[in-house]
Amino acid sequence: MRRVMGLILLALAIPATAQTTVTKKTVALDFSYAYPAAAARIAPLRRWLEADRGRLRTRAAGLAAKDRREAAKSGFPFHQHDATREWKVVTETPRLLSLSGESYSYTGGAHGNTALEPLVWDKAKARRVDPRTMFESPAAMQRVLGPGWCAWLKGERRRRLGSDPGTDDIFPCPPVSDLIVLLGSTDRRAIDRIGLVAGQYVAGSYAEGMYEMTVPVTPALLTIVRPEWRGAFATK
Repeated sequence: MRRVMGLILLALAIPATAQTTVTKKTVALDFSYAYPAAAARIAPLRRWLEADRGRLRTRAAGLAAKDRREAAKSGFPFHQHDATREWKVVTETPRLLSLSGESYSYTGGAHGNTALEPLVWDKAKARRVDPRTMFESPAAMQRVLGPGWCAWLKGERRRRLGSDPGTDDIFPCPPVSDLIVLLGSTDRRAIDRIGLVAGQYVAGSYAEGMYEMTVPVTPALLTIVRPEWRGAFATK
């Protein structure tokens, strides 16, 4: 069953009806793609999202059709595939539109998989920006965010598992460079908080789900924001 993410980072409520949704259902594939009105209003971003939708559907439909043919040849039952992607607004400031994209895929196995990705649109320069590139380096992000992230993760995993994972745990604390970075805001004027998300299997087993931590933009974090982006951030 699809796991719907409840990000504590969300600061801007967008009505469910205020979005563009395309669904296509065949015997082989149940497909859905959605993005919010805030993204639809930006023409170049809308074009990128529509192209992304086309790429995702072509890839998913091709895989589903192939599996259906192979199942028929082998005499095995075919389970309809599922592919969805939904973009939601994390926040919007005068310069940036920050989105999170949740994708779900099911290809006939024991369970489906959910993935999350960020999309930051720079309205001033009409381009997509990887949020990690707004900071000096992965090493700098690890130095400032890593200790707090690992301490939080250790406690949260203990809470979910009901006990300490133990010394034989196969999931060490992942570095910040392995995490999804989401940009958030409490006032929609500047980015003043950061979401760190460990996707499925990154920090724990499938049953543990994703791990989501939100931290404020501190003076220490602000010092590692690249000069060209510093004006888009503010301490909290």
